[in-house]
Amino acid sequence: MSGTRMPAETDPHERTLVAWPTERRRAFWEGHVAEARDAWAELVRSLAPHEPVTVAVDLGELQGASARLGSEPNVELVEVALDDCWIRDTGPVVVSGDVGSRHAVQFGFNAWGGLVEPWDRDATLATRLADHLGLAVSTAPFVLEGGAVAVDGHGLVVTTERCLLHSNRGLLPGGEPRTPAALEALLVEWLGAEQVVWLRDGLADDTDTDGHVDNVVALPRPGTALLQGCDDPGDPDAATAADNRSRLVAAGLDVVELPVLPRTERFGRIVEVPYANLYAANGVVVVPVTGHPADADALDVIADCYPGREVQPIDGSTFAFGGGGPHCATQQVPAA
Repeated sequence: MSGTRMPAETDPHERTLVAWPTERRRAFWEGHVAEARDAWAELVRSLAPHEPVTVAVDLGELQGASARLGSEPNVELVEVALDDCWIRDTGPVVVSGDVGSRHAVQFGFNAWGGLVEPWDRDATLATRLADHLGLAVSTAPFVLEGGAVAVDGHGLVVTTERCLLHSNRGLLPGGEPRTPAALEALLVEWLGAEQVVWLRDGLADDTDTDGHVDNVVALPRPGTALLQGCDDPGDPDAATAADNRSRLVAAGLDVVELPVLPRTERFGRIVEVPYANLYAANGVVVVPVTGHPADADALDVIADCYPGREVQPIDGSTFAFGGGGPHCATQQVPAA
């Protein structure tokens, strides 16, 4: 994999991939699949004016998805076997080669350490979507979810210890344990890492993904980290945010902080909705909001970090109920 590098999310896209919430996960959504589809439809409609969106739809569910999205311009529906809607973790990671070529990587996937079954369809989804896109595929011999890493396209990878070192993600090639040194070598090989910044954790309440980094950090440009803070000193996320800030600064990054971590009620549950779980597409940044008084300030901060892009707020509560946000529900395909 010499010369391979994962481009930044802010680099030009060919398209965005999205996966339509499935009937197979109705129990996981506690019966709220219809509301999940409402949220995903809003996400697709926010993106489609800016770039093509390919929506993967589970077998037998194309008619319903087409009724919701089939008339939307710039939206392609593809019927393909899948289990879940978090395509950041299951879709192809498209990387660049030595001479500007692109290929997709199928990383190992075990449903966040066996969190929810089945996951056999999602374990090969990246390969099947890459085939649809006409991209060659390389299969990585270890588990890695897209939401577990943030990259700046210039060799920086930011991740969290709780997730990437978790034993439930399985051993590395040759039966090697998941140590920082071993994983850094793999990140060099598969993503073109030149510097890996290890944060201790993501959000405390993120027991689904074991602390994915995309809940707490976005990289709007080389040298800058957008950090999800927490203004409640009694919240464990406040201590985590302070520690994450110190590690990012020690790594030489300028840190811009979103000081408020909103919480809201959705379907009888209190959920965290981090602004940092945003998605940057061509000309737009989609940001989860809740109607919190801090929303306007957060959107202004994000606009400053992503100049030239429209900042599009969408309701983040249903995404958070399902365990993610707009970033978790999308995967970019970088332009050739």
